[in-house]
Amino acid sequence: MSFGTGSQQPPVLPPDDHAMVPVATVTLRDPQKRMKIMSFVFLIIISLYAARLVEFQIIQGPALAKQAKSTRVQTVVLPAQRGTITDANGVVLSTTIMSRDVVVDQLQIKRPAVVAGLLAPFLTIPKSEIQKRITGKKRFAYVAKQVPIETWKRIKAAEIVGVSSEPNTTRLYPTGTVASTLLGYVGADGHGLGGLEYSLDKDLSGKDGSLTVEQVNGREIPTSARDSIDPVNGTTYRLTINSDLQAVAETALAAQVKLSHAIGGQVVVMDPKTFTILAMASAPVFDPNHPFKTSDSAKRNSTVTDVFEPGSTAKVMTMAAVIEEKKSTPTTRYIIPSKLPRADRVFHDDVPHGVWHLTLNGVLAKSSNMGTILASEKIGKKKFYSYLKKFGIGEPTGLNFPGESSGLLPKLSNWSGSSFPTIAFGQGLSVTALQVASVYSTIANDGVRYTPTLVAGSTDSKGNYTPTTRSEGVRVISPATAKSLRMMLESVVSAEGTAPQAQIDGYHVAGKTGTANRIGSNGTYSGYTASFVGMAPAENPSLVVAVMIQRPQGAHFGSLVAAPVFKTVMTFALAQQRIPPSPAKLANIPVKW
Repeated sequence: MSFGTGSQQPPVLPPDDHAMVPVATVTLRDPQKRMKIMSFVFLIIISLYAARLVEFQIIQGPALAKQAKSTRVQTVVLPAQRGTITDANGVVLSTTIMSRDVVVDQLQIKRPAVVAGLLAPFLTIPKSEIQKRITGKKRFAYVAKQVPIETWKRIKAAEIVGVSSEPNTTRLYPTGTVASTLLGYVGADGHGLGGLEYSLDKDLSGKDGSLTVEQVNGREIPTSARDSIDPVNGTTYRLTINSDLQAVAETALAAQVKLSHAIGGQVVVMDPKTFTILAMASAPVFDPNHPFKTSDSAKRNSTVTDVFEPGSTAKVMTMAAVIEEKKSTPTTRYIIPSKLPRADRVFHDDVPHGVWHLTLNGVLAKSSNMGTILASEKIGKKKFYSYLKKFGIGEPTGLNFPGESSGLLPKLSNWSGSSFPTIAFGQGLSVTALQVASVYSTIANDGVRYTPTLVAGSTDSKGNYTPTTRSEGVRVISPATAKSLRMMLESVVSAEGTAPQAQIDGYHVAGKTGTANRIGSNGTYSGYTASFVGMAPAENPSLVVAVMIQRPQGAHFGSLVAAPVFKTVMTFALAQQRIPPSPAKLANIPVKW
């Protein structure tokens, strides 16, 4: 076929060739086909939307719903109330009050400098520091913790956008420094960091609860479900100490430490019939309401953590062993020379003297080192060592107080030739103030030793009170030996003894002075430990008071430095406990022969 040169017409296409024409051309010319194609496209679009909807609702739906809910759900910790600590009479020593943590949503703080200026007067935090804490992109940030409730109410009244609060608690010590080294303190997280707050922390803390709610714009959705777990409040503890007696002991001790320019001191008051601790004072002290403003050394309960050589207060154990073994009686006669060579040393008494003629009672009354050595040699070092162990020397008391020391009693196999005579009069071994008080309480209690007790009992979150179980007593010496020792200790406080300053009007007092060389940090002797330990009434002791003054300057004898503190504390305790006066008759055992 050929085409002419005249008017040209478009070629006629075969019927099947129209499929090769562009769709747009067809749709423009064929409305019916155009509708079919549009319907087809519409179906494709609807299918895509349906698939996407299926993906959102069925495949991603649960996850997205969970994500959306997570942005609404808020879980708030319901803090458990920390248990209270009281004295023996229920006086609150440590308790917990409600407080608030001030928090912010930093994204809602549009003008940080302005908001910081509003908050600074309430929080006593520098404006610049507050501005740092509220500036940023965090949805949650702390501004201040443990803010008093009244302070938070004033902040809330200011209606500052983005500022809110969470519940918290603050530990409060109403008596201030009284019993601070016993109680210890808590950290910012509310857990104990020292003393009883630390050792009893698990039970004091209780168990926090929680509250889960749905919120929108910071407000709870009324119809939403609430999920809550109630907190279990902590256990409350009742101590054996009397807060008034504790305060008197701390005041008297602090005054003497200051007067004698000492580095510290200890006072322990015990009921010898039960070994309950009525007061346990140490110097220095600290304010547990502001614990981090004080050095760690001031936070120690040095009555159990610090050790020292007891000196002459330990001679009572030597006398107990000698009498119990029936090698001497209080009236046994001793000739005390002016010096006494033993092994590689020559021993003397504290005061120079010629030959003394003393009874065993006189040896204790005059605190003769040489007389004590002569008495101890009647039983030998092995037997003597066994009595020291019976009295609890070199072992923990069982009080289980944090940081408690066992003291130091060298093993018998390690004793040198001069160890026996030296330890016999109280040097060469180390003890704590509580151990010394325990020794004298054993003598006051007719020779039976118990584990000292500081906690009287506890009350759980349901109000059930459980008293502390008393330990089983251990007999150390016989009642007859204990009675003889008490009578001998009366002579120490007599005009013929070393501590007439410890006498108390109306009461018989039995006690012992101590003036021991003190081991310094470099391992050599430096300074002294001045002590006095006594009991009253001597004929039937109700109280034992142990006093130690560490490294006093100037006067350093126990009779001059420690005995006055003993007298102040014992006089108050006898009156407070309403202990009746002693009968007129005094023990009358000869000192000399």
